[in-house]
Amino acid sequence: MAERASAARQRGRVFLKLLGALFVLAVLAGAVAAVGYVWVSQLYGAPGPANTAMRIEVAPGASLRSVLARLEASGALSSARAVEWYLRLKGQAVKVESGQYEIPAHASPEEILRLFAEGRVVLEQLTVVEGATFADFLEVLNAQADLAHTLRGHSPEAIMAALGHPGEAAEGRFFPDTYRFAAGTSDAAILARAYEAMQRELAAAWQARAPDLPLQDPYQALILASLVEKEAQLKSERALIAGVFVNRLKKGMRLQSDPTVVYGLGASYDGSIHTRDLQTDSPYNTYTRAGLPPTPIALPGHEALLAAVQPQDSGALYFVATGSGDGAHHFSRTLEEHTRAVQKYLGRLRGSGTAPAAHAGATGRR
Repeated sequence: MAERASAARQRGRVFLKLLGALFVLAVLAGAVAAVGYVWVSQLYGAPGPANTAMRIEVAPGASLRSVLARLEASGALSSARAVEWYLRLKGQAVKVESGQYEIPAHASPEEILRLFAEGRVVLEQLTVVEGATFADFLEVLNAQADLAHTLRGHSPEAIMAALGHPGEAAEGRFFPDTYRFAAGTSDAAILARAYEAMQRELAAAWQARAPDLPLQDPYQALILASLVEKEAQLKSERALIAGVFVNRLKKGMRLQSDPTVVYGLGASYDGSIHTRDLQTDSPYNTYTRAGLPPTPIALPGHEALLAAVQPQDSGALYFVATGSGDGAHHFSRTLEEHTRAVQKYLGRLRGSGTAPAAHAGATGRR
């Protein structure tokens, strides 16, 4: 009995020792975990090791682990594994949006992951200037390497159909502006944005139109605005030029606008308007045909749209460039006054040794 009692006491002491050892190990493990948690927490919010900004492209469907590994390899993170541990300890699931990202110098892991989660991708930009044509817009799009080109080589008719507007003429339908986009955006998406922007601008302008305009619908206002855009070089003259066109439309006079002739010539335009060009009939020759051309001849901007629907009536029926070099025009009420202004313009050009411009202003050739 005594021997069994001694053995039991011995086993008890061993058990207590084991229990004490386990307790010590648990305390040590807890301390290590606490130290580790403090370490990864500090690392997560601490400035990163990169001395310069860098860009990283995140492909669609890329895992967070693969992105973190790339960041560590590129020197933006000191420990991808530590970042993963921290996220697991916090129970955070970070979704990485695809796209190209700019990682600032010394960005912390927290800042980097916030960029990914919020999808703050680097935005490229393209600019289409007022008065550009639809063909010019396509050239700008095709020159953008960061766009996904889905419409390259398509005809304007095919492009309009692809955008959901079959049968509409493409010219004039797209608002000239600066468009920002993420790499990989499609050219169709940019065109859709520009189309919708023009729809909004045109609708707002038409809503604010002056009474008694000789325009049947917003599309005719768009056509007129494109003529104003091509004729006016000075912002202050847009409404005056629109007023001349409106006055001529009301009187049934031909618009005689050189830019419409140039547009109709297309690729055959050699930089000068010849007499034969003015006499050769075409839908865009406003010297041989009355009224507006069948479509816009350019992409008008906001100011030209407003001028077309809110023209300034100065009583003028003619205008011609002054030749002063600042883009200004002389506006005339009578043909006699206009003829004198044209002669003065031509004389000024001859005096400066400059050849007469192909485009001397609407109604400049009588």
